Amino acid sequence: ILNGGVHADNTVDLQEFMIMPVGAESFHDGLRMCVEVYQFLKIILKQEKLSTSVGDEGGFAPDLPDPHAVLSLIIRAVERAGYRPEEDICIAIDAAARELYDKEKDVYRFPGESQMKGETVLRTGKELVEYYKGLVDEFPIISIEDGLHEDDWDGWKHMTQELGERIQLVGDDLFVTNI
Repeated sequence: ILNGGVHADNTVDLQEFMIMPVGAESFHDGLRMCVEVYQFLKIILKQEKLSTSVGDEGGFAPDLPDPHAVLSLIIRAVERAGYRPEEDICIAIDAAARELYDKEKDVYRFPGESQMKGETVLRTGKELVEYYKGLVDEFPIISIEDGLHEDDWDGWKHMTQELGERIQLVGDDLFVTNI
């Protein structure tokens, strides 16, 4: 419902923020829940004077300082739609971290966050996992896709140790596109 990274021309570094209607009793109910949250997100963005333009995959694409700001807006939309975060609606992220990875320096660069904060934001694989862990502690995130570059084996091991029992870890780039 909110796009960033290479799917949008904005300052959001992570590629996709999605909602999962875990409290829905049927596909029909789940679809309705998601549409309602999406429409309330649009209302909130307009009220905050943020862009309601959409990215390549149909999610809104406003300039926001970091994932914390994105997730806070999504939670507001969930609540305004009359749903309970974690019980009715959870969040999934496709970080597309391969797009952030600087192989030469073995760090992840966050250009949008850097632009918004006025200082360069770099994270090692371990620091990125700790950042995700903080987001998972604060928000009802139950899935992170491509949280690290597909060749960051130490990072994937650390992320699996830190988050693998708590949330779904999806390695699309790791298992599908990586030969």
